Amino acid sequence: MIDIPQILKQYNLRKLTIGVLGGHSALDICLGAKQHGFRTLAVCKKGREKTYAHYYRRRENSGCVDETIVLDEFKDIARPQVIAELQSRNVIFIHNRYFWVYCNFDDIEGNFAIPIFGTRSMLKLEERHIPKNQYYLLGKAGIRMPKIFASAEEIDRLVIVKVNEALRGYERAFFFAASPKDFAARAKELVKKGTITKAALEKAVIEEYIIGAHINLNFFYSPLSKELELMGTDMRRQTNLDGLLRLPADVQLQVLTHIKPTLVETGHVAVTMKESLLEKAFEIGERFVKATQEEHPPGIIGPFALQGAVASEKGREEFVIFDVSLRIPGSPGIAATPYSTYRHCYPVTYGNRIGMEIDRARRAKMLGIVCT
Repeated sequence: MIDIPQILKQYNLRKLTIGVLGGHSALDICLGAKQHGFRTLAVCKKGREKTYAHYYRRRENSGCVDETIVLDEFKDIARPQVIAELQSRNVIFIHNRYFWVYCNFDDIEGNFAIPIFGTRSMLKLEERHIPKNQYYLLGKAGIRMPKIFASAEEIDRLVIVKVNEALRGYERAFFFAASPKDFAARAKELVKKGTITKAALEKAVIEEYIIGAHINLNFFYSPLSKELELMGTDMRRQTNLDGLLRLPADVQLQVLTHIKPTLVETGHVAVTMKESLLEKAFEIGERFVKATQEEHPPGIIGPFALQGAVASEKGREEFVIFDVSLRIPGSPGIAATPYSTYRHCYPVTYGNRIGMEIDRARRAKMLGIVCT
């Protein structure tokens, strides 16, 4: 078992480096770390390093990436020689979606002997086939979710089917159906095209489609202050759906005879919500934190997101959550929303807030509280 407290004892706390895998939210993290006086390191895959090693490298008074380590594959970060190199730089690692997509969960949990800011053991719960996963946590927290159908035969309303892609197993393909017949026809078409496989289809999640205003609630829980912060709110940009929606309705109908909508995430758009929804947002966020603390002590540390929609039914508005991020969401644009400014009196990005928390923990000699 990895002894993180012992590793931290061997670190030079005055020369900490904030490390991250080169992708997802790495630049946001690096900028925030620099704002709090830390050195920064991006671990990159060969052929995908220019963003960090060239365009945004640190030079004079610009750029935010001090160093890069270039590997043949992202998963090589778990090799003993790479771990030793990270330890020699006193690295505290910030995990993101990339990190867990490209690396083996067991390898990271059991062999990656580098302090991780956040809850190391909970990231696998984003995977829907894991027992007591994100759905279980939402249920324990009493947070409304879409109805999940056990089989296609049960479909009695519009559903969205979430199934892993054939080409990129870490990404999900989505399709819609309103009946068992719709499901069978669409699934057959996607399997024939090679978009999904029959094996992946057997593990698909069939989820009620919620008609509402999409909104992602991006939170930060500090174990130092024991307080929950709403960092900002956003919604996803997805291709080719966004392009289809920009067309006139009559043209959409023509295009849809040749092209089916896909929901591949390409970015995020900052959105706001009215203040009457803020208490409801904090309430479900606090309930979720409590559920993680009870199920996976010490519970969620730092950034997480509850992603869903606001449904308006019977004269009341309610958050319906259909996805959970148990680490930093890939949405640096949340700084454009006012919620972190209301709290800190100036805009705070996720990267800045993470840097702030690590700096506070270092000064208070409590890094073992925020790192696992």
